[in-house]
Amino acid sequence: MKPFAVRFSQGMLLVLAMAPLTPSMAEQGAIVPAMRELSPWSMFLSADIVVKAVMVGLAFASLVTWTVFIAKMIELTVARRQLGAALKRISEVRSLAEAQLAVGVSETTLSQFLSAAMREARLSAGISSDEGIKERAASSFAEIVRAESRRIRLGMGLLATIGATAPFVGLFGTVWGIMNSFIGISKSQTTNLAVVAPGIAEALLATAFGLVAAIPAVIIYNHFSRLTKAYLELVSRSSGSVARLLSRDLDRTHVPVSARAAE
Repeated sequence: MKPFAVRFSQGMLLVLAMAPLTPSMAEQGAIVPAMRELSPWSMFLSADIVVKAVMVGLAFASLVTWTVFIAKMIELTVARRQLGAALKRISEVRSLAEAQLAVGVSETTLSQFLSAAMREARLSAGISSDEGIKERAASSFAEIVRAESRRIRLGMGLLATIGATAPFVGLFGTVWGIMNSFIGISKSQTTNLAVVAPGIAEALLATAFGLVAAIPAVIIYNHFSRLTKAYLELVSRSSGSVARLLSRDLDRTHVPVSARAAE
């Protein structure tokens, strides 16, 4: 019986030695719910006030990005369609007056070019040479192009700013959150994963918000840069078309004078 007793006592010692390494059911129940609560919303609610402010600001920046996207897409689509249709209507006309009738009262850049050309031709009639009229009309056209370029690019600077700064703002929130997590670890004097993971996850959520705000802003900015360039090329075509009509009108006006001089 003595060998059996020895073996029994050795087995009990082994069980007692291994017992502390296995967490109790209460501890397991405390760890599992904590891991289940690591959702984005719960992490946002439990984050530090600075990290919360960063995430709210980045969410607002993302909302601004998509608002600008929808507004500019509608604006550019309508402007390109109207200007392209107006250019088709004046492709066969022979004078500024005919072009004005063909375009009508549409509020396009082409209408502004026509109005500027007709106004300059009327104000300079009989007091200036053809070259002077063309030069002043070209100056008016350049001002219209610059104004249209500023108008059509409105909002794109905001997209560029969001795309450039949002990752760094998110990184600031992450650094702040991780710093607070390390402070909490030092106060609790434990490196248990259940204690460390939530704070680090909350901090990394700020970086995720920054990327969510920045990536669409950069893509949308590049997309609108291409669309804006195509639209401004259409505006330049309109300017050239009106300049040719003005030149025809000026030549037509001076034909009778030349004929009388020849006689």
